Amino acid sequence: MMNSTEPSSYLSFASSSHLSNDSSSFNMSASSVPESGASLEVLSLSKLGCNLDQLLADTTFDYSDAEVIVEDITVGVHRCILAARSKFFHDLFVQGNTSSQKEGKPKYYMTDLVPYHKVGYEAFLIFLSYLYTGKLKASPLEVSTCVDGVCAHDSCRPAINFVVELTYASSIFQITELVSLFQRRLMNFVEKAFVEDVIPILLVSFHCQLDQLLTHCVDRVAQSDLESISLEKELPFEITQNLKSLHLKSQSDKENEMVMDTMHEKRIRRIHKALDSDDVELVKLLLSESNITLDAANALHYAAAYCDPKVVSEVLDLGLADVNLRNDRGYTVLHVAAMRKEPSVIVSLLTKGASALEKTLDGQSAVSICRRMTRPKDYGAKTKQGQETNKDRICIDVLEREMWRNPLAVDMSMSSPNMADDLHAWLLYLENRVAFARLFFPTEAKLAMDIAHADTTSEFIGISASERCGNLREVDLNETPTMQKKRLHSRLEALNKTVEMGRRYFPHCSQVLDKFLEEDLPDLFYLEKGTPDEQRIKRARFTELKDDVQKAFNKDKAKNSRSGLSSSSSSSTSLKGCVNKKVTKK
Repeated sequence: MMNSTEPSSYLSFASSSHLSNDSSSFNMSASSVPESGASLEVLSLSKLGCNLDQLLADTTFDYSDAEVIVEDITVGVHRCILAARSKFFHDLFVQGNTSSQKEGKPKYYMTDLVPYHKVGYEAFLIFLSYLYTGKLKASPLEVSTCVDGVCAHDSCRPAINFVVELTYASSIFQITELVSLFQRRLMNFVEKAFVEDVIPILLVSFHCQLDQLLTHCVDRVAQSDLESISLEKELPFEITQNLKSLHLKSQSDKENEMVMDTMHEKRIRRIHKALDSDDVELVKLLLSESNITLDAANALHYAAAYCDPKVVSEVLDLGLADVNLRNDRGYTVLHVAAMRKEPSVIVSLLTKGASALEKTLDGQSAVSICRRMTRPKDYGAKTKQGQETNKDRICIDVLEREMWRNPLAVDMSMSSPNMADDLHAWLLYLENRVAFARLFFPTEAKLAMDIAHADTTSEFIGISASERCGNLREVDLNETPTMQKKRLHSRLEALNKTVEMGRRYFPHCSQVLDKFLEEDLPDLFYLEKGTPDEQRIKRARFTELKDDVQKAFNKDKAKNSRSGLSSSSSSSTSLKGCVNKKVTKK
């Protein structure tokens, strides 16, 4: 793997060019070239590479004549250089711009250029720099390492994925010397990595026709205990057939071994297909018509890996599956969910009793699995108020808090307990609390509401909806008092559970909301109302409240950092943008 300590290496500047004939490669840096006539050529090429690199590094003057869109980021390129260095780009530019272009520079989208796999922004810059300079830069640590503090980063998923991206780019854009280099690096990964992490290497070797690497990957996977169903979901048909033939060949000498019950396997596959179709009712029917159980089919493992989060929740609600069941590889359902990194699936499992302390046979917990698959770029990404938090970070934070959480210490009490005697006032308080959670922490609030099924109860009433929805005391002539009471209690239960989920998994977010909701909200929000003296007092109190909340937030964040935990905020706690919004209060 490339890292920051790896010295930058020179590869042939001319060997990848389809226009060069007798150009020879150079493999020495300028500092290692002897003082001779030959050194002048190498020094000149080195200087040329540095000058061309300024076209990419210096944005003061933009001389680019085309643009490549990578991950919604526009990268200016120079067609003359790309066409001279790559036959792929030469042919592309000769054909003209096939992408949409109304005016200005031609635009090319990376998703159109690389059909089988994504090539990220950082990987493309590394590749582009080599085309311009003939020099291969070190990989940025933020995208080629993981956030696991004990990982050597020599075979974790981000390290593998980054080299896979570079391999795809080099192969599609026909830079043969880079393909050979990256193929060797991927070969080193195959034996070190977990077998699940070999899958992306196998795919790139298949699509780029790297036969030696493909054979190596197939041999590793064939000797592993990966389930055939998982392989069929993730690999091309040709590969799975090859793996099956290798497996049968390896078992040919075991004549006394029990033959797999094909009918049993068919029934399991039917259950999995029903899960793929989001049809839990069909799953129940299949279970009743056979002696197959959800545990025997590893149905919860399958749903956690491949199905919609709502399907996972519905399967859990059946109460027929062991949430801590281990599959043949020793993975619990939570381990599988950690590999997927879908927050709602992880929280659904935890609320049903999944243990975050369980470890795999090789000593990996769910949070360590998640950390080994997360890049520092994603984990440390800053999110502005109102924007969604990166799912990778939420998964890690939720799992860490679950491991450190003392179940007996969970504070289930709410702010303003004097409101509990009045159902309508208590409901209105909870509605406003959840409304602010959605405003300040949208990702976390949505996750808590999804787990609590708050969207299945009566229409949400909060900051934006209070005026058009009226209040909770409004009478529906078609609704009896009993029906109304049932509806309000259902809503109360859903909101209570939403707040409970927030307190359990996002404590510092809850702390911010508690502090904010302790104030007399309407008076603070209508800062422009009242006499000048009253407005001045309210503005001063609002500023004081904002500062107190920010200090509490930073204190909690620092405390979590010292204890090995990370904070999981989707936004700043600044209240400035909320000043002119209205909150209904009875």
